[in-house]
Amino acid sequence: MVIPYRYIIITPVRDEEKYIGKTMESVLSQTIRPAEWIIVNDGSSDNTGKIIDEHATQYTWIKAIHREDRGFRQAGGGVIEAFYDGYKCITSNDWEFIVKLDGDLSFDADYFERCFKEFDNRPELGIGGGEIYNLINGTLVPEKNPIFHVRGATKIYKGDCWDAIGKLLKAPGWDTLDEVKANMLGWETKSFPEITIVQHRYTGAQSGTWRNLHKNGRANYISGYHPIFMLFKCLKRTLEKPYLIGSIALFLGFISGYLKNIPQVNDNGLIDYLRKQQIRRLLLRESIWK
Repeated sequence: MVIPYRYIIITPVRDEEKYIGKTMESVLSQTIRPAEWIIVNDGSSDNTGKIIDEHATQYTWIKAIHREDRGFRQAGGGVIEAFYDGYKCITSNDWEFIVKLDGDLSFDADYFERCFKEFDNRPELGIGGGEIYNLINGTLVPEKNPIFHVRGATKIYKGDCWDAIGKLLKAPGWDTLDEVKANMLGWETKSFPEITIVQHRYTGAQSGTWRNLHKNGRANYISGYHPIFMLFKCLKRTLEKPYLIGSIALFLGFISGYLKNIPQVNDNGLIDYLRKQQIRRLLLRESIWK
């Protein structure tokens, strides 16, 4: 028997006409459908808006929201601004989970059912989601992430945890800081390796490898990463393609935050907790970086 979990999906999309159909097919086929699915068209210049409008007229639980085109894809902050435009349009008041879901994904019909069972089995679990696989040249390749990290493409927040962590940061690094804060407050966060979700446009495909790694370095700075931890992260990155160049991009992105005096997250307690966890990881002690 399938337990009728109550959940809301919010999907910010921009120029996803090539992939949004796959995501829609996946959600429509779910054994447990959402109470509401709010799709926010973030100023697309292709047929994305038309596609979601067509589905919204067919299904009363799908809502289409359209934002004006800002003229460019804004990393980090832009997607969260679009997310909150959708969040303001929620009409259900009895949801148990809220989901941030990208529009370039596909997954099995029991994806959400299996994810919710993980939450049932772990009462302390506050944020979860499937393991991201990128479709690269026709081959599914898993993303490498710490097990506590749930990729921003597929975030499932338990209601109580969502309330506890407060609003998401409207800047690069939001999808790490939400988990760090959840852990700081006693929640667990976890990707589910046995539950697969396919990302058809691999992370950074829009901006290119250099710009994506530079953006990640900047996000790490904004999040308050410890400089020593960041140094080791850059050194480790030299073992991955593109060798050395990737590490330089990551390092320059991080250092640029200091050089340009970019504000970091306005939460000293959170930064302190994050840095202590990173130092524990470097000392091979128990930490969220398991």
